[in-house]
Amino acid sequence: MGWTDAVKEVWERVAGTPAGPMSAEAGERKTLAVPMGQGLGMSSIFAPFRGAGVSGHGQLPKPTAANLRRFAETPVVRRAINCTKDKIACMGWQITVAPGAGPETAADRAERQRALTRAFAQPNATDSFRTLIEQVIEDTLVGGFGAAEIEATGDPLRPVELYPVDGATIQVNALWSGNPDDPRYAQVTSRGGAEKAISLLDDQLMYVRLNPRTHTVFGLGKVEVAFETISQFLQAHRYAGRLASNSVVQYAIWLNERTPEQHERLIRWWQDEAEGTERVPILSSEAKPEVLRFAGGTDADLRLQ
Repeated sequence: MGWTDAVKEVWERVAGTPAGPMSAEAGERKTLAVPMGQGLGMSSIFAPFRGAGVSGHGQLPKPTAANLRRFAETPVVRRAINCTKDKIACMGWQITVAPGAGPETAADRAERQRALTRAFAQPNATDSFRTLIEQVIEDTLVGGFGAAEIEATGDPLRPVELYPVDGATIQVNALWSGNPDDPRYAQVTSRGGAEKAISLLDDQLMYVRLNPRTHTVFGLGKVEVAFETISQFLQAHRYAGRLASNSVVQYAIWLNERTPEQHERLIRWWQDEAEGTERVPILSSEAKPEVLRFAGGTDADLRLQ
């Protein structure tokens, strides 16, 4: 058994499907638009941050793909993603000749450029270039795994079709030798049997790795890097909001050597004559009452710093 056959055998065991191109019509999509289904239980971003009981408050989850996607829907992270994504998606673009692509006098070069421009302007039946690139940029920023499926159509007027793919569901074959006939990627789905993993060749998937590194075949997204820092920032604002809306006052009045009856009289007087009336409360006693503060009484109590 040669190296290529060994790679195919290992990949078939990992992916659970035969290695090689699947039987499909030209340009037909192989990957699934929603590979993991709708039963992921993605509710609030703060749901995975808490454990059971009081001891679970403040716990941070591991930055997995599901948590990163929830996290990307919070206002601060959403603003950061949109600032980058919108600037790129709204830019103009054109198909140009790459250096060393052949003689400049190629007769069909202009026609091929027009065909590729049409293909990118309308990548598939439902997406425009902007909606396609926005989804790829989103995944690239969130987890460093932007992906799009590339399928040849055989039509010279529209040579390829592109489909956005959930990059978090893509497995990368670390043993890929560069042979174009060997599968390099596989999409993991929630289906069973032969559809559990969909094998893809190198020319069938565009996989964008942000911050590529030598010790892993996966990228590193910007949101993944900022995950813990922004989590702490959001938790500080949530704490400040709860503290600001708390109706319990942060101080008490201490009266030295007073009887319970005098305490009751002072409480009733304060509630009837001073509290909420905007009048200046006037007290007369042998000893000046002392105000005991439970906190500093400044913005530092909000922990926003």
